[in-house]
Amino acid sequence: MERRTQKNEEKGVINNRSVWSRWSLLTDLYQLTMAGGYVEEGKTDQWANFDYFFRNIPDDGGYCVLAGLEDLIDYIVNMKFTQQDLSYLEELGLFSTKFLNYLENFKFSGDVWALPEGSLVFPYEPLIRVTAPLPEAQIIETTLLNIMNFQTLIATKAARICWAANGDPVIDFGLRRAHGPHGALMASRAAYIGGVQATSNVLAGELYGMPVKGTHAHSWVESFPTELDAFRAYARVYPDSCVLLVDTYDTLKSGVPNAIRVGRELAKKGHRLKGIRLDSGDLAYLSKEARRILDEAGFKDVIIIASSDLDEWLIESLKRQGAKIDLWG
Repeated sequence: MERRTQKNEEKGVINNRSVWSRWSLLTDLYQLTMAGGYVEEGKTDQWANFDYFFRNIPDDGGYCVLAGLEDLIDYIVNMKFTQQDLSYLEELGLFSTKFLNYLENFKFSGDVWALPEGSLVFPYEPLIRVTAPLPEAQIIETTLLNIMNFQTLIATKAARICWAANGDPVIDFGLRRAHGPHGALMASRAAYIGGVQATSNVLAGELYGMPVKGTHAHSWVESFPTELDAFRAYARVYPDSCVLLVDTYDTLKSGVPNAIRVGRELAKKGHRLKGIRLDSGDLAYLSKEARRILDEAGFKDVIIIASSDLDEWLIESLKRQGAKIDLWG
């Protein structure tokens, strides 16, 4: 197991813009009442070991992918109780002045031992061990579980999807359906650990150094008089990264033919159409027909991207049906 301490992790705080710098109260109340009791009972010098493990693998899987460790260490290193935090706790009328003074000077002094992020892990084995004075270990327990459980779940799901894609690139497009802004950051990060090659989440890209990718939406197409006008405008603005969404109106009768037309116009200017995206309909049939039309037009190097509620089961099914899809989102 890796040993992670404050000293060797301070340099890892991401761009000095920790997303955890104001989250010390993100804990269950009973963690603080227990910690307050430990302080009152003179247990601040009593050390304890807390082991993190899980009991079940979701969706009848064979393994989980451990994720969340860097965020956990970032949280622990940056953890402090501000005057605003302390004032709120005082207003609750539960805690002694002695305990509030303890929190005012709180700084984690223990060690965290853990398996590396991305490790394949299994039920009932210790994945993280926190060794620290009892109040410190107690206070961080809830947030440790929150960070590690959620990110491990997402990383595991991403790994299953990437396995189903069988070597094809997978991109995380999950921001808009994530559980809130902070959950979206953790999900994008965890999906990257699980194997996706890029994310549409721009803030995750900035904070975590992940590649960011994206195309355009149906609203772009609908904002122009015609689909062809929309494609031409997008190609004009982004001639070297032009991927066109072809299913706004009729994928095979207008979307793909218009993309080919714009692709030829790009080629005359020394650029090339990079790809098309399918976001609805029978993806197996549409991808095979789109591939045929593109190839017959001389665009064999144009990739086909698929999105639309994809998971490992649907990707596996599309693969069995012979779908001509190069990248999944």
